[in-house]
Amino acid sequence: MTDRYHIHGVLPSGEQADLWVEAGKITYEPLAGAQTLATAGWILPGLVDAHCHVGIAAQAATDQTTAEANAKRNLASGVTLVREPGSPLDTHWLDGQPGYPRFIRAGRHIARTARYLRGYANEVDPADLVEAVRTEARAGDGWVKLVGDWIDRDTGDLTAVWPEEIARQAILAAHEEGAQVTAHCFGEDSVAQLVAAGIDCIEHGSGLDESTIKTMAERGTPLVPTLDNLKIFPGLADQAEAKFPIYAAHMRALYDRRHAVFLAAYEAGVPIYAGTDSGGFRAHGTILDEILALATIGGPEFALAAASWRARTWLGALNLEEGAPADLIVTGRNPHQDLTALKELSLVMVAGVLATP
Repeated sequence: MTDRYHIHGVLPSGEQADLWVEAGKITYEPLAGAQTLATAGWILPGLVDAHCHVGIAAQAATDQTTAEANAKRNLASGVTLVREPGSPLDTHWLDGQPGYPRFIRAGRHIARTARYLRGYANEVDPADLVEAVRTEARAGDGWVKLVGDWIDRDTGDLTAVWPEEIARQAILAAHEEGAQVTAHCFGEDSVAQLVAAGIDCIEHGSGLDESTIKTMAERGTPLVPTLDNLKIFPGLADQAEAKFPIYAAHMRALYDRRHAVFLAAYEAGVPIYAGTDSGGFRAHGTILDEILALATIGGPEFALAAASWRARTWLGALNLEEGAPADLIVTGRNPHQDLTALKELSLVMVAGVLATP
């Protein structure tokens, strides 16, 4: 049973407000006997990490204890909602547990046979993609994750892995199962083909061109660029240089033009959301790094919204309205003016349960 709480602070609208929490829900009607948690500060809907792999370790699936620690690390950074787009570990046991974020998941990644990191994905040939999508749609929380491209050792370069027509059929199958489809896409061909095939979201998207950006903007297709994590590209290129020099040059070129690509997407009106790609090779709890990176594209308020109220609305989560789940954070300084205020959270709450920031 949760307690009654009172919080006073500044809402994202700029309005000074008092809100109360009872039974895990927000109300703006005063509650007698409520414990006051804050008398000043800035109140935000809980942060969202829209690309975070709690169940992934460097060697494929992590263990349950590590997954729990990963989830707590994200919560401590202010992330109250995690979108986990693919994991070899089913983390559903975390749902509803006090002291953890909420989750929205894909099932396991779906990759083409021998065209992804070993042990991470459900690896299939193109002829089996549609059935694999149906399987993973039923295993997730309304999302399916495709690996859209990876290095082709025969050509020595990054190439798309799914024929466009088969991808189209797979996306339709996911929709029939009530799920949306997103895809890992580094290069140019995969993102163009999958957007043309009707995909619902793109992860990374460093190979976007003007035509594909236009289509995404017209359709409202979201992009989760994991911008800060793209700093791994030069290292990937260095590792591959001796054996795959074409791929290495390609990855460096994608890295060099990433800001121009994402600025063009932002200016065209593509919906962009914050995701860290934590898990495996990146530490958890790094949402502020991604927010700061996104601010270089669209400014502080855009970046803050991409990791809070706008991302929550996209994923079907409520914000700070009457009756909404009490998933929120409080900062002592104004994050709308200085994003580094998110380093100093005075309060983190999920479903009315206090967490230690």
